[in-house]
Amino acid sequence: MKFDKIFLIGFMGCGKSTLGKKLAKQLGWNFIDLDAFIEKKEGKSISVIFKDHGEDYFRNLETKTLNQLSERSFYIVSCGGGTPCFNNNIEIINQLGMSVYIKLSTDTLYERLKSEKMNRPLIANLTDSKMKLFIDKTLKQRAVFYEKAIEIFNSELQSEEKFVKRLNDFIV
Repeated sequence: MKFDKIFLIGFMGCGKSTLGKKLAKQLGWNFIDLDAFIEKKEGKSISVIFKDHGEDYFRNLETKTLNQLSERSFYIVSCGGGTPCFNNNIEIINQLGMSVYIKLSTDTLYERLKSEKMNRPLIANLTDSKMKLFIDKTLKQRAVFYEKAIEIFNSELQSEEKFVKRLNDFIV
């Protein structure tokens, strides 16, 4: 099966934006960071949206935005870490295009996230030990959704170049 839309899913810090930008550049496609797209439309940061309106409001915005993307072609979307886990979004994503789960271990995610946690609303106020527990627990909860992806890419075992080459087989 060939796709004209690719949705990258996985836990925060797994490399969705980095890999997505590389892939989009190589293919000559557009790159959309779903969180940045929502921030621009709402005129406020994700942190402020969460604070002002709560998580349910934000999750509904994600679903609405995913549905609006259905009219576009030839793009790579970096989804927020929780996007596929709410409102049947993983099913929406799989209907719209190809989903790719970028898989990393709790330890690797912890190492990547500890230096940038102030930029991440869900972990910003956690101590390092609580952050690691949060990552482990949340990753286990979300894995059931992430693993519904059409393709699973273990980023710890394969290079970025392999990632890009592998996805080339699935695109229009």
